[in-house]
Amino acid sequence: MSEAFIYELSAPGRIGVEMPAPDVPETAIPEAYLRAELPLPEISENEVVRHYVRLSQQNYAVDIGFYPLGSCTMKYNPKVNERMARLPGYTDIHPLQDPLIVQGAMQVMYDMQEMLAEIAGFDAVSLQPAAGAHGELTGVLIMRAVQCHRGQSHRNKVLVPDSAHGTNPATTTMSGLKVVEIPSAADGNVDMEALKAEIDDDLVGLMITNPSTLGLFEQNIVEICDLVHEAGGLVYGDGANLNAIMGITRPGDLGIDVLHFNLHKTFSTPHGGGGPGSGPVGVVAELAPFLPGPVVGTDVEGAFVWQWPEHSIGRVRSFHGNFGVIIRAYTYIRMHGAEGLRQISEDAVLNANYIQARLAEMGDYPVSHGNRYCMHEVIIQGKLEGAEDIHTLDIAKRLIDYGFHPPTIYFPLIVPEAMMIEPTETESIETLDSFIDALADIAGEARTESELLHTAPHKAPIGRLDEVQAARKLVLARSA
Repeated sequence: MSEAFIYELSAPGRIGVEMPAPDVPETAIPEAYLRAELPLPEISENEVVRHYVRLSQQNYAVDIGFYPLGSCTMKYNPKVNERMARLPGYTDIHPLQDPLIVQGAMQVMYDMQEMLAEIAGFDAVSLQPAAGAHGELTGVLIMRAVQCHRGQSHRNKVLVPDSAHGTNPATTTMSGLKVVEIPSAADGNVDMEALKAEIDDDLVGLMITNPSTLGLFEQNIVEICDLVHEAGGLVYGDGANLNAIMGITRPGDLGIDVLHFNLHKTFSTPHGGGGPGSGPVGVVAELAPFLPGPVVGTDVEGAFVWQWPEHSIGRVRSFHGNFGVIIRAYTYIRMHGAEGLRQISEDAVLNANYIQARLAEMGDYPVSHGNRYCMHEVIIQGKLEGAEDIHTLDIAKRLIDYGFHPPTIYFPLIVPEAMMIEPTETESIETLDSFIDALADIAGEARTESELLHTAPHKAPIGRLDEVQAARKLVLARSA
């Protein structure tokens, strides 16, 4: 739509920008790269600016309102992070420069490796992976490489609880390994008997999300890690929910061998829109030689240098990671310090439990595992008594009319009509109350004016879409 609108405004002879005179010899564009059927729009600068500013005003953003997306940790991005990432000493360098003339940037990366290792209880960290799922893939490739190095190349099985993030089984499959799903028990923890039944000599390891996508801390995590280790397996920790436990407990101390960090979640860097993200991977000492390289180390004189771990799985990304994201997260960690990071997690958990308590008191929305304190997120169900024709999707769409971005819906898959709400620590009690009140109002509407929900949203630039048809009949290019 945006591209079509720009072309509709186009008129021959209009100029949007005057290019400066070139300071190098002009070169003709090769004929093979010219396509007469793809003319460039001719449009004035002010029309272009107005068009894209208008579009930006139609977008929802974390700087505009509350993003209750469970497990995505869409929290406010402090603007000081942006200032630091834009310092000329960071923006005007290139990853192929001699290390001796980019020592400041390398020190930031070295310190970031050390701080992440300390926060999560690991011995070494690589900053190379470009996103959370990329960090997962890196971690599982490390586990597979370790097993092969041990002479256990026959091992081909990874256990994945059904309360894990959906990327976990996908990552395992992409690594050439077999996924075995482990069910959850009635209390929301991993079913220990089912876990024990699948532990054997084919085990590469276990991937576990803790806190889980049920918003619960795995109460048997130490015993689970011990069982996997006794069988010669390794434990991968999905660090996407680190925002709930940072500064309170460390995954490495619980028995986790390898874990990815989502800098674009826990550490406040911009998130969404396709990137950039960052998914550093931390490991215990035994796995450190297998990290992707290069990592930043020091030589005998204390200078920062690039080093390759002895048994490295190789590069998983060009160069050294998304440096601008690393700078933003580095700033966030240094500003808060150890006590501040713990306060972040405590406030995130407090906010989620406040929502859970108020919704449970309201009684309209069943709370998944409401007999337990939740962690950073709470799972409710869009099953309203007296409004059986209303579903979670209807509630989510109606929330848009109240000015709220919908939470994650229909996930985790093991909770029928699930709505996963994560308030993060950055939202005030006034915002949380407004969100809860909106859910209460919607529950009332569902029982008296159900068509309002079935046809929502009514106040958005685009109304209800047929999402099934959109998925099955993709339109990826503008027709002529």
